[in-house]
Amino acid sequence: MTSSTHTLTVDEGTVEVTVDVQGEKGHPFLLLHGGGGPQTVTGFAALLAEQRPARVFTPLHPGFGGTARPDWLTDVQTLAKIYAQLLEQLDLSDVAVVGNSIGGWIAAELAVLGSDRITSVTLVNAVGIAVPGHPIADAASLTPPELAKLSFYDPSKFKFDPNALTEEQRAVAAANQVAMAVYSGPHAMADPTVTDRLAKINYPTLVAWGAGDEVVDADYGRAYAAAIPGAEFRLLEGTGHLPQVETPEEFLPVVWDFADAHATGKPAS
Repeated sequence: MTSSTHTLTVDEGTVEVTVDVQGEKGHPFLLLHGGGGPQTVTGFAALLAEQRPARVFTPLHPGFGGTARPDWLTDVQTLAKIYAQLLEQLDLSDVAVVGNSIGGWIAAELAVLGSDRITSVTLVNAVGIAVPGHPIADAASLTPPELAKLSFYDPSKFKFDPNALTEEQRAVAAANQVAMAVYSGPHAMADPTVTDRLAKINYPTLVAWGAGDEVVDADYGRAYAAAIPGAEFRLLEGTGHLPQVETPEEFLPVVWDFADAHATGKPAS
């Protein structure tokens, strides 16, 4: 894995974004992490780059992983504009955008903006929309065991001991939580204006959902797919909110096959 820092400018200001890259060549993927931080996608990025002809770009959302977040960067829509600029600066084409949780929300907003550099979008247990009767769990109010119980189909495999963290790791985790709270906005991970914007998306879009997710349930995911023209909904059995962490080997062909089917020069399925 290599890392690089990119200085990106949007109307609101200038920000530095750190990007991890795995894979030497192949189909480019922009992989957007959720509130758990970049470590929730790093392993999957490595697996994707190892097992498929893929080059995987994983940016750290500013404020996560010990990176700085400027005061003006406070919402997902602006973060999406930053990543649109990142694609330009990296001069990528035929990009498959994949986002999990709040990373899925960012991916959706990026798709709303539109870019001829993108050819497909996969939203994985994404948040961001408001669905009556299907609330999003308030992760900030939960203990790690409580959150794991909601997040994983089999939480016994993902026990977390916060006492094992170093002081540096605690500081990073605390900063991650602050950044997450800022990006999630005043409506706690759901912006009532998002659903209407999703109608503007014109990329092939897959909404993939872990059936065991109790952070955001499957009917919430179905509502997400219904709001995007032509989107496909796929329920993933035996996994939860983080399929790329819990069942990466099973999740890999889901992500790859959809992206590959819509790559440049291939007919739409």
